[in-house]
Formats: sequence, structure tokens, C-alpha cells
Amino acid sequence: MLGKRWIREWPLHLMIFPSVIILFIYSYIPMFGITIAFEKFIPSKGIFHSPKVGWKNFQFFIEYPDIGRIMFNTISIALMKMVAGLIVPLIVALLLNEVRKVLFKRVFQTLVYLPHFLSWVLLGGILIDILSPSTGIVNKVLGICGISPIYFLGNNHWFPFVIVLSDTWKEFGFSTIVYLAALTSINPSLYEAASMDGAGRWRQTWHITLPGMLPVIILLATLSLGNVLNAGFDQIFNLYSPQVYESGDIIDTLVYRIGLEQFQYGVATAIGLFKSVVSLIFISVSYFLAYRLANYRIF
Repeated sequence: MLGKRWIREWPLHLMIFPSVIILFIYSYIPMFGITIAFEKFIPSKGIFHSPKVGWKNFQFFIEYPDIGRIMFNTISIALMKMVAGLIVPLIVALLLNEVRKVLFKRVFQTLVYLPHFLSWVLLGGILIDILSPSTGIVNKVLGICGISPIYFLGNNHWFPFVIVLSDTWKEFGFSTIVYLAALTSINPSLYEAASMDGAGRWRQTWHITLPGMLPVIILLATLSLGNVLNAGFDQIFNLYSPQVYESGDIIDTLVYRIGLEQFQYGVATAIGLFKSVVSLIFISVSYFLAYRLANYRIF
């Protein structure tokens, strides 16, 4: 039986073999670099000959003067992104599902999906121009309404919200398409039966659509929990400045300054290892909760 299955499936294994090789080379072999977290890494001496320092790099990270503020910024921004990244595309997918014009649906899906392919280097420049306090279109509209100009990217109150809203705008198109794909798997006869029983569109959505999409919602929520300490380095690095360090400085930007500007590679690696361990714990807990609460299984 096993031999027949192997004969039937060997083309599939052969097809993914190059991907496995690339994954091994670029993801598993670099894991040996974790030892740098326990060293005072000196590039000229390499990983195996740099002096060992034990847990001192982690102690430096824990005792860093602004670590409390940085952790709060990281977790708060990441959680707001996670919540908005789940709710906004779900609402858009449900509304788009009610549209009967196929051409409009396809055009809309294409337009909201395009920002996903743009880099934050490009989008950062666009946002800086749009939100400029003197020449930005947003502040010009506010000026017409009698509101004083707001320095969105230089104000500690507004900066986190700009980060969350711009990230949601960029990425919600991808999740919307995932939700729309989940909608196609729902049996249309369920809607017909509900309609015959007198259920309106709202009751059909609540009792048929949302339960039918529940496995996909749980999957996306589970995957997003692994990013609880990942507030988005590319985005924040291209938008923040010393003026908003109080509300925009996160773990990744701290790693950049410590590792690449101050050349403390051991401390930077220790922080990265800390992030990875926390992400592993959250993914494991979220999978356990998904299995217990919604009977969701990966396989």
C-alpha cells in the first residue's frame, strides 16, 4: 500500500524538492547563528572563536532604559494591526459578496489587492507627501474645514494610528480575497433553504455565512498571533523619526540601532531569539485554543 502511494505521489515530492532545499539553505542552516546571542560577537573572529558571555546579552536587553516603552509600543501597534487586519477584510468581503455586478467585483478586488505588492519604501514616500503639514492633501482638506494642520508623522498621539491605518489599507485586499474564496465553499442550497424559511440577508449572514467562514477566520487569527511582537519594521523605519520615538520605537527598530549602528551583534541576536521564542509560544497556544474551542485542525 505504501509503495503504491509513493509511486502515485513521487512527482509531487519531486516538485517541492527544490523548495525544500532552498528552505534548508536559507532558513535552517542560518539557525546556527543563534549562538551569537550568547557571545560578544567579533566579525574577524567568527562565530566559533568569539568570546562567550552567557546570558549577558539578554540581561542588557532586559535592563535597557526604555525597554518598557518599546515593548508597549510593539505590542499595542501589533495588536491593533491584528484586530484591524481581521475585521476590515471580513466586512469588505461580506459587503462585496452582496454585489451582483461581476465586473465591479473584479475591478474592486484588483484595486484593493494592488497595494499589497508595493514596498514600504515607495508607500512611505507617498504617505509623507500626503500627510505633510504644509503641502499634504489631507491637511489642505482639514484647512478648508477650519482645522489647524496636524503633523501626523511627527506627533506621538497620531503616529500609531497612521501606522495601523496605512498597514490595514495596504494589506486588507489580500485577506479579502482569502475570505471571498472561503465564501465560495459555502453550499448555495443553505441560502435557498433559509430564504424559503423567511430569513433575510442579515440572518443568512449571521447563521450561514459567518459559520461557514469560521475555519478560515480562525486560521488567519491563529497565524496573526505569531506576529504579536512584529509591529512592522519596514513600515515604521520608513515613516518614523526621533520626534516619535516615544510612540513609534519598537523592538525591530531597537535591533537596527543596536546591531547595525552600534555594532552590538550579540545583543541584536539575543533580542531576535527572544522574539522567535515568544512567537512560537503564542502560535502553539493559539493552535491549542483553536482546536479546543472550534475543533480546528491543520491536518
